[in-house]
Amino acid sequence: MRTFDVVRFSFRSATGFRTRTLLILLAMAIGVGAVIMLTALGEGARLYVTREFTSLGTHLLIVLPGRSETTGGPPPLLGETPRDLTLDDALSLKHSSAIRRVAPIAIGSAPVSWQQRSREVTIMGSTAELFDIRQLSMAQGRFLPAGKPTLQTAVCVLGYKVKNELFGNASPLGKWLRIGGRRFRVIGVLTPKGQSLGTDMGDIAIIPVASAQALFNTSSLFRVIIQASGRDSVARAKKAVLDTIRDRHEGEDDVTVITQDALLSTFDRIFTALTLTVAGIAAISLAVAGILIMNVMMISVSQRTTEIGLMKAIGASGGQVLRLFLSESAVLSAIGALLGVMLALIGTWTSLRLYPDFPVTIPWWSLIAAIGVGMLTGLIFGVLPARRAAGLEPVEALSRR
Repeated sequence: MRTFDVVRFSFRSATGFRTRTLLILLAMAIGVGAVIMLTALGEGARLYVTREFTSLGTHLLIVLPGRSETTGGPPPLLGETPRDLTLDDALSLKHSSAIRRVAPIAIGSAPVSWQQRSREVTIMGSTAELFDIRQLSMAQGRFLPAGKPTLQTAVCVLGYKVKNELFGNASPLGKWLRIGGRRFRVIGVLTPKGQSLGTDMGDIAIIPVASAQALFNTSSLFRVIIQASGRDSVARAKKAVLDTIRDRHEGEDDVTVITQDALLSTFDRIFTALTLTVAGIAAISLAVAGILIMNVMMISVSQRTTEIGLMKAIGASGGQVLRLFLSESAVLSAIGALLGVMLALIGTWTSLRLYPDFPVTIPWWSLIAAIGVGMLTGLIFGVLPARRAAGLEPVEALSRR
């Protein structure tokens, strides 16, 4: 029997029992679609986290005061911080060739008022280098001026939400507002940037770091953001930070340095494992679809015993009957898998329309894996009914026993 005849026979058998065929196709389509869709969601979560970290800038290191360690003795078993991280500490880091930019950060909250309008706003103190490190952009005016970081300057840059709530449609440039008990002149407005790792860059006011320290009456920094000279310089920059702070803090390693690449690789491993896990869970539905194929094909064999007996009576071998039934399972599995791909594509398109900020993406390997596993499942669970059909004796089949 030619391959073309086998395939044509399989298609005719499938269309002859439409309810049975519809059940098999539905089960296989749901199974394959679930695997692809859940894989796409896991991949989308990984890309979303990567994009959020990348929006901070590239080749970044974050220096935090204090050590992430556990010590002996009575509770609390946490490492102590002998010294605060100061502005002078941050400025000393610029001497390394592995470091391109350094942005000291001081953060607090204070009321911001203009005329009769006032609201509580997050205040960030930093320097002009924050603009390039965080890849910010201006909607109006300019960012903090370059100059000596230790000088207090009464200028500020507003997030777009703060600007809209205080000034409405009027231009804030050149206007004087009050932050806490001090007056600052508005020199710029940030372009809408949205959330960045929990910080709403639209609901913020940025002032020089020395002015922020004076405003909050503190000499310590919240953290220091560093941009390395390049990807290959990140390790050298981290070592330079640790060595410099150790020298300045009398031999104490009392800071924690977190690299952006390390965070990204950690999240990448987590979400890759999560993607494979949910894909594996969804693959259980393919096993359910395979069991359905087996049960329906077993019923098909019992309904078509006369047909099988006639084929064997006119000379068809057991192997040919086996191939006929296996090809029918393969055809149904292939069509069901393609329908599952269509369902996944529709689901992905719908998700992107409902949640445009979440990059639901179907990895190419998930398409191949889902279709391959779906067809393999159909073939595996189709073997038992096919073998039963191939083992029927012509006389017994024709007598419907």
